[in-house]
Amino acid sequence: MNEWRRGDLAVSTDPSRLDRSLIARFLAGSYWAKGIPQEVVDRSIEGSLCFGLYRGPKQLGFARVITDYATFAYLADVFVVETSRGEGLGVWMMEVIMRHPRLQNLRRWMLATRDAHRLYEKFGWRSLENPERIMEIVDPEIYLKKSR
Repeated sequence: MNEWRRGDLAVSTDPSRLDRSLIARFLAGSYWAKGIPQEVVDRSIEGSLCFGLYRGPKQLGFARVITDYATFAYLADVFVVETSRGEGLGVWMMEVIMRHPRLQNLRRWMLATRDAHRLYEKFGWRSLENPERIMEIVDPEIYLKKSR
């Protein structure tokens, strides 16, 4: 587990600090994980390297990296709570993630975003070089179907 500090702020990979109910509530209301159940959030956290952003004990943000720690990482579920946006916290959290010692020298990183391209471009992210090589299966309503 690692922790980075900036004044009263911290980014930590300690899973015991994560406010799982905050994370689940945020994700359930997001465009990318609408309706996601708590138990699915819990499983996703358990299978990922997670980063919590905190001011004192209060969690302000979250991101998780799904990785083999050797060749590939997928960045997912990145957010800063609305009341703490505009302070550069997302940029700082991304700096920490991209510099994490276990995430260095990976051949490929991926993510999906609808509206945060400018944030990620600051860290070298760009659109797919060869989109014809990438395939996917997507069911954006999966959590809504299961709750019916």
